[in-house]
Amino acid sequence: MIAFVSGPVAALAPTTAVIQVGGVGMAVQCAPATLAGLRIGEEARLATSLVVREDSLTLYGFADDDERQVFELLQTASGVGPRLAQAMLGVHSPDALRLAVSTGDEKALTAVPGIGKKGAQKLLLELKDKLGTPLGSAGPAGVRRAASGPAPWTEQLAAALVGLGYAPREAEEAVDAVTPQAEAALAETGTAPVPQLLRAALQTLNRAR
Repeated sequence: MIAFVSGPVAALAPTTAVIQVGGVGMAVQCAPATLAGLRIGEEARLATSLVVREDSLTLYGFADDDERQVFELLQTASGVGPRLAQAMLGVHSPDALRLAVSTGDEKALTAVPGIGKKGAQKLLLELKDKLGTPLGSAGPAGVRRAASGPAPWTEQLAAALVGLGYAPREAEEAVDAVTPQAEAALAETGTAPVPQLLRAALQTLNRAR
């Protein structure tokens, strides 16, 4: 198993970072929050989990070892593959997931795209004795939140766009362009789907060019 990759960031895409390791570019699938912390040309260290399928080898990357461990534990639940596990960590921090499972918070899990009420109930039952207790403070709603300032999705989206090489002003304009879409999602599900918003923002930037 590849436990981590370390090296300069060679390229960034909406869902992938390429880390140069010993002259080889390692493509790593990452959540938007992880990508937002990376910059092309700067050194990075990502904890990783290698998912092996008959027709593919996919490396998933995380900000730290705790996220990777939770990512792997989530997949022990039936119906949870790597994409859904990563989506869960895109919406919730590891401690937020521990808190949601330990308190039976269905609403926190249904905030993740792809998880309905029945799926949330099943996950709460299967994960109850696997994730353990929260290690720190996850916040009352169990969702990644900033203490103050703009909504977390705006910060994540703007940082991801800047990391992809866009100017801060372009990133700000793109965030403004997708705000109605984000607000509609927040009203319906209680969370803003950053991966979808990033794709929409990139489309507006491409049209502007």
